[in-house]
Amino acid sequence: MIHTMDFYSNRTLFTLMNKEKTEQPDSPNIHLHLQIQTHNKETNEQDVLPFSPSFPQSPWTLSPLHSPSPSLLYHCIASLHRHHGNIFSIAISKGFVFTGSNSSRIRVWKQPDCIDKGYLKSSSGDVRSIIAYNNMVFTTHKDQKVRIWNFNFSETFKSKKVATFPKRRKINTVLNFNRAKNITKKQSDSVSCMAYYHSEGILYTGSHYKTVKAWKISDKKCVEFDSFLAHEDRVNDILVNQDDGCVFTCSCDGSVKIWRRVYTEKSHTLTMTLKFQPSPVNALALSSCLNHCFLYSGCSDGMINIWEKERLCYRFNHGGFLKGHRFAVLCVVTVGNMVFSGSEDTTIRVWRREKGSCYHECLMVLEGHRGPVRCLSACLEMEKVVMGFLVYSGSLDQTFKVWRIKVFSEDENIDVDGNDNGDGRVKIREFDMSPVLSPSWVEKKIQGSPFQ
Repeated sequence: MIHTMDFYSNRTLFTLMNKEKTEQPDSPNIHLHLQIQTHNKETNEQDVLPFSPSFPQSPWTLSPLHSPSPSLLYHCIASLHRHHGNIFSIAISKGFVFTGSNSSRIRVWKQPDCIDKGYLKSSSGDVRSIIAYNNMVFTTHKDQKVRIWNFNFSETFKSKKVATFPKRRKINTVLNFNRAKNITKKQSDSVSCMAYYHSEGILYTGSHYKTVKAWKISDKKCVEFDSFLAHEDRVNDILVNQDDGCVFTCSCDGSVKIWRRVYTEKSHTLTMTLKFQPSPVNALALSSCLNHCFLYSGCSDGMINIWEKERLCYRFNHGGFLKGHRFAVLCVVTVGNMVFSGSEDTTIRVWRREKGSCYHECLMVLEGHRGPVRCLSACLEMEKVVMGFLVYSGSLDQTFKVWRIKVFSEDENIDVDGNDNGDGRVKIREFDMSPVLSPSWVEKKIQGSPFQ
């Protein structure tokens, strides 16, 4: 195994975030990788070589991890700075990309190269979560409200806000405490994450105040029909399995919980609690198909835990973990059997689950951000002889980047639909150093405020 992460040794997050990116052009709008790295086992040094003598200016970069297939290439096709503040959320639908930040404007970009198409304007910023489904966009805001937008595209992009909830009287409705405690509750009860169950039209929202609410979305109306205390600490992420309606939540309390709706009643019941280590869980992702279902949970210790669903029941078993990030994993997304993770160490890692088994390997490390990678989104991109992916990343360095990854057809291990056959336990490619807790997260945790 070639240890390609040696250059992180004896470095802090501060030095990583302030490292000069000399290999990138000075243009504020487009950043391209113009080199590949090869590793010398004997000297443990990296030499910079041109991609090809015939094409010295090629933007494509060979995966530095020297995966079994030499046909994995990537490059950053755009780096955009048209935001006001840090970027917290990304969503994709109908050929559009939506990004949320500290600003009250939700930026809209056209795929694949992210041409600016305008924005959705709200009265409150800090858009921590965005969901896009068909022609609907759900956004959360600093004023503790959720907004629903409809959009369409003819010659120009057009949008309309169709609902805002909850109403202010519901925000001010609290338990029978005094007014000072009511204010504290209101300030703490901001929405941190969302998930949408397509077939039932149910929107789930998780809050900083440990609760999950379920809303029925229909005819421009949003009716809350269930609310339950989900965790012992703030809810960081929530997702829904579109196949069976199971709801997954994760929290700073270090646990992942699985909930099922009781269809004879308007309520949800806890079916299972997953907890492998005490580290806070920041992000969830699900890779589901007819025969297999894998749940990925990204933690503040740099690990990504893998949970495999039993075929004949709803039980999930721990199948191992992905180790490689140096600091907290803040976001995880899946496309088929490909897993993309963003971290506080400023990098994005691309993992692949091998067909017919639970073997995972890290194919490449995408570098370019100068701050923690807060959010990710990815989609499949097909061409004549090449299969690839578009990966969109948002960072606390206030930039939004677009990455193109190419996988040539000779690589038969990429499974678009995630259809695996056979059983096997997860095997993890080890790295030379164990991940450590993020210094900034530790500092904020001591102060009583988890990393954002």
